[in-house]
Amino acid sequence: MISKNKTTGIRKGAVSVGRMGLLLGLSAGFALAEPVQERQQVYLAPVTVTGRGQDPGLLPGSVFLVGPEALEQIQPRSTEDVLRRVPGVFIKGEEENAVVVNAGVRGLSAGDYKTLVLEDGVPIQPGIFVGNSRYYNPRIQRMSGVEVLKGAASLRYGPNTIGGVINYLTRMPEDGVSVTGRIGSWNTREGMVEAGGSSESGESRFGVIATRATSDGFMDKSYDMTDVMVKSETAVGDNQIIGVKFLYHETDANISYRGLFPDAYRAGAQFNPAPDDWFLTQRFSFDINHAWQINPDTSLQTLVYWSEMNRDYWRFQLDGTNPTTVNADGFRVWNYSDEVQGNNRAFSRLGFDTRLTLNHGAFGIENEAELGLRLMEEEMEDVTLLANRGTPRNPKQAPLRNRLDSAESLAVFAQNRFNLTDALAVTAGLRVEAYEQKRNDLRNAGGADSFSNTEWMPGVGATYQLSPTAQVFGSVYRAFAPPLVGSVVGVDTPPTDAETSVNLELGVRGGNGRFTYELTAFQMDFANQVDPGVSGIRDPNEGSALIQGLEAAAGYDFRNGFTLDANATWIPTAEFGEDRPGDAVKGNRLPDSAEWMANLSLAYQQGRMQTALLLNYTGESFGDGMNVRELTTESTGTWGGRIPSYFTLDLTGRFAVTENLSVFGSVNNLTDELYIAGLRQGIYVGPERNFTVGAKYSF
Repeated sequence: MISKNKTTGIRKGAVSVGRMGLLLGLSAGFALAEPVQERQQVYLAPVTVTGRGQDPGLLPGSVFLVGPEALEQIQPRSTEDVLRRVPGVFIKGEEENAVVVNAGVRGLSAGDYKTLVLEDGVPIQPGIFVGNSRYYNPRIQRMSGVEVLKGAASLRYGPNTIGGVINYLTRMPEDGVSVTGRIGSWNTREGMVEAGGSSESGESRFGVIATRATSDGFMDKSYDMTDVMVKSETAVGDNQIIGVKFLYHETDANISYRGLFPDAYRAGAQFNPAPDDWFLTQRFSFDINHAWQINPDTSLQTLVYWSEMNRDYWRFQLDGTNPTTVNADGFRVWNYSDEVQGNNRAFSRLGFDTRLTLNHGAFGIENEAELGLRLMEEEMEDVTLLANRGTPRNPKQAPLRNRLDSAESLAVFAQNRFNLTDALAVTAGLRVEAYEQKRNDLRNAGGADSFSNTEWMPGVGATYQLSPTAQVFGSVYRAFAPPLVGSVVGVDTPPTDAETSVNLELGVRGGNGRFTYELTAFQMDFANQVDPGVSGIRDPNEGSALIQGLEAAAGYDFRNGFTLDANATWIPTAEFGEDRPGDAVKGNRLPDSAEWMANLSLAYQQGRMQTALLLNYTGESFGDGMNVRELTTESTGTWGGRIPSYFTLDLTGRFAVTENLSVFGSVNNLTDELYIAGLRQGIYVGPERNFTVGAKYSF
């Protein structure tokens, strides 16, 4: 599949039509969804990482589900607003719309993303084997829920599962048409249209969700976004369903890696420190999933997915002789040169994932086996261009860089759940991931350099029903994250090991109707941990690291309209195992890893009204592995320093005026806290107090 980059005209996404046709042909008889129960109504369940009707009690690992009701309470502006409510998740915010997401799970650095991100079971991070994973973030407004899965069960879904799996679940619009409008602070305007329909027999359904949003942005970090999703589902016979989904997404955002200098932050400045930097993304994707319930004990599930994405990042260069200057207010600001540089990347992915689930009676007990196979190809064309400042995005010379990175991977997976007694179940699994990475410098003649590797990832877990109100669970597994191509290809001494960790967790969960709870202890022991903030493993290898902590979550329904939900995370240990010259000191804390995090939600729903008060607390963290207490003032590199703890308080509400009309609104950062959301090349400032109001009308 060949297409053109929208701003440079460069070639991208060279996935052969022949291979794509082969995979589409293979998919014709397979399935990936819950089995059809009745032909009268077609409901293709979203591809879930929990499975089994989303019953977390069958999984030997921690599970956190954010459903439709919770999404209505939160009224999220972006996925970050949801993820920060999940136990163990640390958010390093860059801007309020989260065009770029930085989420760290269980003490992992928020910039590393050693967590696999899916949408309806499909990998959506632009590059798993070839490039950065943070460049695409789906629209939370078209989701029906979010699953966060940790523990050995995450091995079923791929590499990059050191922190677990985040799976966004898209919704299918109900029959009819609805229109939603929203306005808010910083001249934010958003319109969304949903349309759905079904056949007279109920065997086919179709839906569209289209969104258009613009905003001047906090600190003048404006964005212009378009997002369109088309879904359809249809029954084939009495025991099969086919579903397809097409997605188009485009965002032009006036954002940058650069933040405020300390003096400007302390004075409460709110100007955009890089007003001429632009982050431009465009993505197309197409998924096919097909469910076949072969018999009551056997089902076959298959998913075919394709995507192409451009990410053009135009940044004004700094004057190396005088990188900073002072403006009229006396604040240091970035001193730009007369050149703009385009760091432009184009990604493509083609994948095929199939898995067979079989209930059987081997060993004289009840068993559930799952066998899986995944084939995937990825490409990234990495181009660096220079242009004059007066004519940005118009290259003035040949590319400074033009590389094509690619990867082919094959994964096989086998798991068996042994139901030893009515109370005790043991699950053992093994995933084998074989991959080859290549780099071809398109500016020079000659073949591509390559690197091949195979990783074995065993895991075992268990659940034990201690009582009707308490289940004990635990697991141990080996996880790995593949290195980026640039750290293993074209280097004098390539690393001998991938980034790996041995993960353990032990917990208890349960409830009695009104009260629910979960408590989990976890440990990640890295033998070869990539230095946070550095792309890939460096020569000779990276070093060890240890993370240990506790997660706790509880909820109570007062049954008078009020509900209370709370969670807390304590990570006393998140430390480097040895000195890393210039980057870290043995025993120092990993960057972007808070020791304490907590959430509290008090919600009320009665009749046509619902409201919620949401508290989030994020503890102290550090900007780098040196753990400097004071903010440093380097002008072009990553800034270190201590990030103080902070809390935010949000208030949301919704009222159903009529059966067809509802109004809603929120006030975020109710107390107008001034806080540091993160450090990179300066200070990312947390959004000031802001509001949104909106209405939804269904025809």
